[in-house]
Amino acid sequence: MATPRKRHDPYAAFRYANYRSYTLAILFAEISEQMLGVAVSYEIYQRTHSTLALGFIGFVIWLPIFLFMLPGGAVADRHNRKSIVLAGTSLFAFCAAGLALSPRAPSPLPLMFGLLFLTGLTRAFNEPARRSLLPLLVPRAYFTNAITWNSNVNQMGMVAGPALGGILYAAAGFSNTCFVVAALELGAFFSYGTLRQPPAAPRGEPIRLKSLRDGLAFVGKTKLILATITLDLFVVLFGGATAMLPAYADDVLRCGSSGMGWLKAAIPLGAFLTSMLMAHRRPMEKAGQTLLWAVAGFGAATIVFGVSRWFWLSFLALLAAGALDLISVIVRSTLVQVLTPDSMRGRVTAVSSIFVSSSNELGGFESGLAATLLGLVPSVVLGGVASILVVLAVLRIWPEVARLKSLGKLKPASGA
Repeated sequence: MATPRKRHDPYAAFRYANYRSYTLAILFAEISEQMLGVAVSYEIYQRTHSTLALGFIGFVIWLPIFLFMLPGGAVADRHNRKSIVLAGTSLFAFCAAGLALSPRAPSPLPLMFGLLFLTGLTRAFNEPARRSLLPLLVPRAYFTNAITWNSNVNQMGMVAGPALGGILYAAAGFSNTCFVVAALELGAFFSYGTLRQPPAAPRGEPIRLKSLRDGLAFVGKTKLILATITLDLFVVLFGGATAMLPAYADDVLRCGSSGMGWLKAAIPLGAFLTSMLMAHRRPMEKAGQTLLWAVAGFGAATIVFGVSRWFWLSFLALLAAGALDLISVIVRSTLVQVLTPDSMRGRVTAVSSIFVSSSNELGGFESGLAATLLGLVPSVVLGGVASILVVLAVLRIWPEVARLKSLGKLKPASGA
């Protein structure tokens, strides 16, 4: 008689109080960061009416991430990760309060960009520590489930944040929106503070250049991680249409700040719906092929958004892009968390963040520069085409990606 299959529990990770506190903090933080993104980008566009200025927002956030993310990962591998996250969250709240007061300064724009640079510096140390905490909160058997729900909670924040940010900006103005952001960040701070002290990160070798290189070397020799984060890097870099949403909202779709908030919420809404579906399913059986088709579909959805002149078609295109992008997030995040030894997780997470998270900001800069040189619509359409070409290149360079099967059967790497 065949052995019955073990019943899949879609809520397994939520059995653990630490994980529940962690996800609540993530929700507060994501809502606040997305609200701030909408408010700052729309405020700067209203002051400058420049797509290049929109792109420069991404650049000033990307630069400190690029420069300091690897040291941030090494710090996370050597020091208490919870303490690092608490410090980073409180500093982000300070930046939001500073942005709220910036319109009163004699030269508001330089102060705004300076504070945005500081938020990027905060992320450089906060993200490796925060992401490296996750595997310490649930047993290894529930990694994929925890990562899927973590993505789900992120998407909830990314849906609610832009919509609330756009509405609040229209109703109460830039400064009041930033003060609400600061209050939400304090909510995240207290939620992180309720975490029962997780196991301490291994205190490996002192933070030296060699320890930073070790994270890069591990990614370089782990081809599945290298391929998936490279795929995300270039797709986000070329397909960063969301950075141009203030210009699309004002000059193409003419839907104002509230409409821009809903457009920015469309991508995470699509991702949220997909993550809900995937949380209730077993791990993907053909993860590699699903990943490649999903990223190609993301490029096609970006092209549709670029040529659309109808608000609801634009919204649906972004909704589809978010649904497809979520598949890439789950595959990449699972590979990084499962294949990396805990003693190196901060550094490897930092490398992944440099490739992926910072590419959102660098992609925004690229989009602003391309829109200035080529025009708004052509730059977005060409970005979608480039995303499809990146999929073909990854398939040719790393054919093992297409052969990746179930994420539930991955085995951790042996040692650093």
